[in-house]
Amino acid sequence: MNIKTLLYFGFLSPIIFWITTYVCGLMIQDYNHLSGMVSQLGALGTNSQYWFTIGLVISSVLNIFTVIGLYKVCKLLELSLIPIFFLLLYSFLAGPAIIPMPLRLHGIVGIPFPFLMLSPLFSLIIWRAKEQLLKIREVAIFSLLIMLLGFLIFFPDVLNGYFGLKQRFLYIGWSFWSIYLSYRFLQLIDINKKEVEELIY
Repeated sequence: MNIKTLLYFGFLSPIIFWITTYVCGLMIQDYNHLSGMVSQLGALGTNSQYWFTIGLVISSVLNIFTVIGLYKVCKLLELSLIPIFFLLLYSFLAGPAIIPMPLRLHGIVGIPFPFLMLSPLFSLIIWRAKEQLLKIREVAIFSLLIMLLGFLIFFPDVLNGYFGLKQRFLYIGWSFWSIYLSYRFLQLIDINKKEVEELIY
């Protein structure tokens, strides 16, 4: 699979996640995305359980392919792989999707998932010397700030009654980051087309 195809999955993975959550929300009576947990959409015995599992597993697998594409571009541009490694942690979301709420392991298998917010953070630190080439600083900062809003789940008095919204901040930030990073790396491939032509085609 060529690099460009792998990077396009960076667009598709978030799209599938949001389509899955939206459709599954329609399948549960009176479900509210602003107040309801994401995990409720795939809870044991719900009408949407298996659709939720399938959608999130596909999204997680596509994220792995995206990371492979980003990894290849990083190797070509001699960039540190650490930010890309942390983006891979999104794919741990497949664990809670396969092991539904309220099973005990549901919360355990997804523990690495929130640490994906370290991807934009480390990109700001480690890739700053190549910012003139990468041009990702603004989006990295924006994505990180949106992800950090997810910590509001630990402050019940803030946005009281909007737990679902607070939880989804992490997904929103990841979506912006995944899409823009894939978009920007696709541009970099075109800029360096002569250098990477043999690897793409």
